[in-house]
Amino acid sequence: MRFTDTLATRLHFEDQGSGPALLLVHGHPFDHTMWQPQIDRFSRTHRVIAPDLRGYGATPLGASTGATRLGDFAEDLVALLDALEVEECVLAGLSMGGQIAMELVRRHPERVRGLVLADTFPAAETEEGRAARNAMADRLLKEGMRGYADEVLDLMVAPYNTHAAPHVHRMMRATDPVAAAAALRGRAERPDYRATLTTVAVPALVVVGRDDTYTPVADAEEMHALLPHSTLAVIERAAHLPNLERPEEFDAVLSAFLRSLVRPS
Repeated sequence: MRFTDTLATRLHFEDQGSGPALLLVHGHPFDHTMWQPQIDRFSRTHRVIAPDLRGYGATPLGASTGATRLGDFAEDLVALLDALEVEECVLAGLSMGGQIAMELVRRHPERVRGLVLADTFPAAETEEGRAARNAMADRLLKEGMRGYADEVLDLMVAPYNTHAAPHVHRMMRATDPVAAAAALRGRAERPDYRATLTTVAVPALVVVGRDDTYTPVADAEEMHALLPHSTLAVIERAAHLPNLERPEEFDAVLSAFLRSLVRPS
């Protein structure tokens, strides 16, 4: 395992392949292995960097005030890029990872040469949503992850994609409930990224599973309309994790996008 120190934690990451850098940011409550099909596929053509976010996988939560904000995650990722001497990357994030990607591009647009937003949404939290996230944080601290993982599995992975369910369930159960609660409280306070998306100068790819109920196709269409240079791809027969549910279809879309970014020699 490889680690690098940030201001707040010791970040674990995978760094495979060579070529243009592709930074993969996982969602909640998962870890970097959420991207295993893409690590295997794209490390043939790219330098694929896949970290465990603060408090997830093998990365400890570190000093916490009870809330891990999206900006905390974003600055950890910039510290990782600095440690690896990567000046710019294609930045891909799914769900919470997509919101972290939006925060990173808002703070450090010069570090991003292509943006991939999968199964995510840009709006700030509603009052009802903020209350729900904080209530769930309280529940996870009290009960742990098992009950939550059981309840949401069929929303994360469509019931007809049973091949992906065991891995997803294991990741959710293995997540530290203290870290998961801190991330939920931080996401409850996130800003609205819709104005940020209108300023993104690099090419972007928006991907969504057709049957995603957490971030439906309408959210992806909104992001596509806001981004000045974007492509929208809807993955059929997938829910919230199309990269695991339909990896061949997801990888084909991502591969085409990455090829479009190749600069003439």
